[in-house]
Amino acid sequence: MKSVFGCALFLFAFLLSCTEQKSRSVASPHGADCTEIKASSPQASSGVYVVQPVRGKASFKVYCEMRADGGWTVFQRRSGASVAFNRNWAAYKNGFGDLTQDHWLGLRKVFSLTKNKTRKWILRVDLWDHEGGNAFAQYKNFRLGNEGTGFKLHVGKFKGNAGDAIRGAYAGIDQNGFGFSTIDHDNDGCSPCIFGDISQMECSFSAGGGWWFSRCGSASLNGDWHPAGDHIGWASGLHWETWKTRAPYSLKATRMMIKSV
Repeated sequence: MKSVFGCALFLFAFLLSCTEQKSRSVASPHGADCTEIKASSPQASSGVYVVQPVRGKASFKVYCEMRADGGWTVFQRRSGASVAFNRNWAAYKNGFGDLTQDHWLGLRKVFSLTKNKTRKWILRVDLWDHEGGNAFAQYKNFRLGNEGTGFKLHVGKFKGNAGDAIRGAYAGIDQNGFGFSTIDHDNDGCSPCIFGDISQMECSFSAGGGWWFSRCGSASLNGDWHPAGDHIGWASGLHWETWKTRAPYSLKATRMMIKSV
């Protein structure tokens, strides 16, 4: 009898614990994006949260970088070779990787966040080199077009110490206004592109990953990752050529994130 009573008591305690955990999960901060979560819960720490974009059809998980200047939704992180970024259109559209580590959130989710025209967005790109240096590039009025436009990139006024690589280190390679390209979905404007004695039909083949290429251009952060001592002179790699002008220099780590204003 005591044994039966003890089992029943244990089961009740277990169910109560599960209910309390579920309640805590439901009560955790939530919002349309990381900026809203940070505003409603100033003490919220960086981590994975569920967001429900305004006018979005579905909620989804994102990594929120909670900073003194607000909550930022991370949609790209690179720090090593553990996650391959040489992927096709479907992968870049839907996302891949671990949100707490290296990952690509997905073009469809970024579009879902930024399509609400009642809000404006800031894009921040953080860069780290192999020598211990770092820099950033920040753009106002960031948004993506829908899939029919190839998730066309739109960025506004630039500030930062990394240089405006999206608009390019020289004329004619501005990536602003171009659709996203992958190895199986070309939107880069090359038909072909001529670089000296080299003819290039599709930038994603040589760069090694998807990006908003415009005649290839000066920015490309989704190529193959290269370690220190093996990161100079590669066509593939993590490039921001208005900061690292040695041709080409593959960065150690990158992070792309957005904040609503």
